[in-house]
Amino acid sequence: MTFSLLMLIPFALVLGVGVLFAWLVSRQVKKSREREHGSDPRRRASGSLVSAGYRSLFVEQPSRWIAIRTRNLVAVQTALGLNNPTPCSWTEGISRVHDHKLFVSPPVNGWTIVVGPRLPDASEDVDACFRFLLRLSRELGEVQFFSLNRVVGHHAWARFERGRAIRGYAWAGETLWNQGPATWAERKLGLKCYDYVELPARPHFAEQEQMRVNTERVTLLAAIWSVDPTSVDDRTLTDALGIAGDLSRARLR
Repeated sequence: MTFSLLMLIPFALVLGVGVLFAWLVSRQVKKSREREHGSDPRRRASGSLVSAGYRSLFVEQPSRWIAIRTRNLVAVQTALGLNNPTPCSWTEGISRVHDHKLFVSPPVNGWTIVVGPRLPDASEDVDACFRFLLRLSRELGEVQFFSLNRVVGHHAWARFERGRAIRGYAWAGETLWNQGPATWAERKLGLKCYDYVELPARPHFAEQEQMRVNTERVTLLAAIWSVDPTSVDDRTLTDALGIAGDLSRARLR
């Protein structure tokens, strides 16, 4: 009798390991399904732009972009003063961004997205960034600006309407720009915007964590205000053409 019981022990161990393995597999499958069907808050915030199996061509997170409420690409091209403009697909345009060009996307839900490293960087010259956005807004209407750098935690966002700054915030080791009241979307996302002298020279851990949260949620803010370019389903734009070109230096002054 005792010998029979001892023989059952290895069998019980094997059975137990098998049950544990099956449970781990089912748990992983469940998590995968949750991600696929929209547990990602960025997808929920983006609305109809994102499908369950969306494929964005932004393999890397763009560091800066502008969203303009217009479908008129020629007007955007003229306002930017693009040199050597070339009609191109979404795929080609995104690839040219890495060649220090700008890409003016096809309209996405009534918005045109401008992406490229030549866009003004608020962390380097916030005044130049302000003047650039102000001029674009005077010519094109509603213009939104987004910028983030996950490595150092710098971030910025701004909203202009018809040549008027509605909201602007930029942080790069210190507050560079804080104009207008915080919007509903900023409060909803838990973004913390500091006054010019509010944050100490050496932020505490909690404040550093808040800076990280701000940076990580820039795309979520873009999704609520207009469009998050990283969550656009490129399959809906395969037959649409945008414009790639060089930004005139004169437009940056």
